[in-house]
Amino acid sequence: MNDRPALSAATALPATASNTLIRNTFILLSLILGTAAVGAGLGLAINMPMGWGVWIAFMVLFIGGPFLIQRIDNGQTQISVTFVWAFLVGLMFSPLVGAYLSFPGGSAIVLNALVTTAVLFTALAGYAVTSRKDFSFMGGFLGAGCLLVIVAIIANIFLQIPMLSLVISSAAVLLMCGLILWETSRLIHEPNANPIMIAVGLFGSIVVMFSHLLNLFSFLSGDD
Repeated sequence: MNDRPALSAATALPATASNTLIRNTFILLSLILGTAAVGAGLGLAINMPMGWGVWIAFMVLFIGGPFLIQRIDNGQTQISVTFVWAFLVGLMFSPLVGAYLSFPGGSAIVLNALVTTAVLFTALAGYAVTSRKDFSFMGGFLGAGCLLVIVAIIANIFLQIPMLSLVISSAAVLLMCGLILWETSRLIHEPNANPIMIAVGLFGSIVVMFSHLLNLFSFLSGDD
């Protein structure tokens, strides 16, 4: 799956080849999302507790997993490890979803965040595929923006400023929108890009977007 001809990063794949690559990548992404949903469902069923230990373990898993997956040379092993990683991400993400479900009107908060995530992802990925625009110019900006958001999140752990939390969540959603455009366009404009890692990157963007939309919809509902 990784053995593709070495071409210039500026050279887009032919339409037929890119369409096949895009289809296979999104099929893989749907399977990854389904695996994570199974993990989240199990976590909710067993009422997995939420605490600092679980949250720190989740962050280590969520951030470190892609680095481990990228280091695996065998494509089939890479896919297998990706599914295990996605299941564990869903399992350890479930306490956060459960916390929002416990709010008055929590089901509506989770449903609105889920639907908004699905709509935004479909619209953005669809636009990147149909327009075939190259969004590689956004890479540096998105990287810097993600770093700033991480620093702000860490700072707000100690500051506990509600308005800053909303600003962070809004910025994070916008950054994830940009990352979805960037990652999807790589399938067309970077012939040597690893489709497994692109699926992993898109999955990560979806999870982060969903988590911050939960915060925003919770605020709008008056339950935060």
